[in-house]
Amino acid sequence: MNPTAIFINSFVLLFLIVSFFKDKSKTKNATKVALKSLLKMLPVVLIIVILIGLLLGLAPPETISKFIGEQSGWEGFLLIAILGSVAHIPSLLAFPIAASLLDSGAVLTSVAVFITTLTMIGIVTLPLEIQLMGRKFALLRNGISFIIAILIALIMGAII
Repeated sequence: MNPTAIFINSFVLLFLIVSFFKDKSKTKNATKVALKSLLKMLPVVLIIVILIGLLLGLAPPETISKFIGEQSGWEGFLLIAILGSVAHIPSLLAFPIAASLLDSGAVLTSVAVFITTLTMIGIVTLPLEIQLMGRKFALLRNGISFIIAILIALIMGAII
């Protein structure tokens, strides 16, 4: 297991034990709520993991490299930025997907723009955002976020 994962899990376990000794009933209730939330989210997470696994298994690395690799140029970069803006994938899954894309030949800037647009822009949730915050604000926020996501990816590509 990864040392970071061991550290995080140990940290959580330690505070769960501390919480249990401090207030058993609150800790039990919080654990029940967390487990219910996990069980609700689990089918969606598993479906996404399976779909990404199939996609990466069926598409050879050359195909991924062709669309979001070195030779894809600006077209591939913008394609993955738009895909990230439209995709409705939990952020928790974005990083394993990013690692798989990098292993398959994707360029760091393309993966960075995918993750950034995925977490900053919500085309799928735009109607709700318009309803809650107004059309002008929602469109402006998403537009500025798209530009910032591209800048972040370009800066990451230049630095790393």
